[in-house]
Amino acid sequence: MAAMSSLTLLRGPSIVKALGFIKSSNFIPRIVPASRHLLHSHRSFVAAAHDEEAAARAAAVNADTGAPTIFDKIIAKEIPASVVYEDQKVLAFRDINPQAPVHVLVIPKSRDGLTELGKAEQRHEDILGHLLYAAKIVAEKEGIVDGFRVVINSGPSGCQSVYHLHLHVLGGRQLKWPAG
Repeated sequence: MAAMSSLTLLRGPSIVKALGFIKSSNFIPRIVPASRHLLHSHRSFVAAAHDEEAAARAAAVNADTGAPTIFDKIIAKEIPASVVYEDQKVLAFRDINPQAPVHVLVIPKSRDGLTELGKAEQRHEDILGHLLYAAKIVAEKEGIVDGFRVVINSGPSGCQSVYHLHLHVLGGRQLKWPAG
């Protein structure tokens, strides 16, 4: 049950979950012609993107309240996660809504005011460097060190949905460019 509620907290409205399930199951209704299905898929993608943007705007409202985030709850072991790497400063775990065969989030264990990259200060230099080094360790552990991407969404326009700085480590397939 916690995983379902964490998905909603992490990724927005239920429609995103449903679309992810349909996409992963390759479900195509037999009564819908292929061309109509493609139009529907495009609309679904646009709706999901809009939902992500709305979720990011909603999350930004409480960004600097100091309230615990879903990531704080994962660090405290109140919510389970599939941990890939952990040391004294960072925790890396699998994203519950993966966007690539390998999709791992790397987070600092202490927020220390670092809710988004746009709020980084000089005092955060050590943890920022450590996060990138941890991303490289994750890539090694996951067997993708030969090609991976690190993404940081910052602020509502960057579609940040959890205000606890985090890195997305993506790989396991050929990544395309431009990214967004």
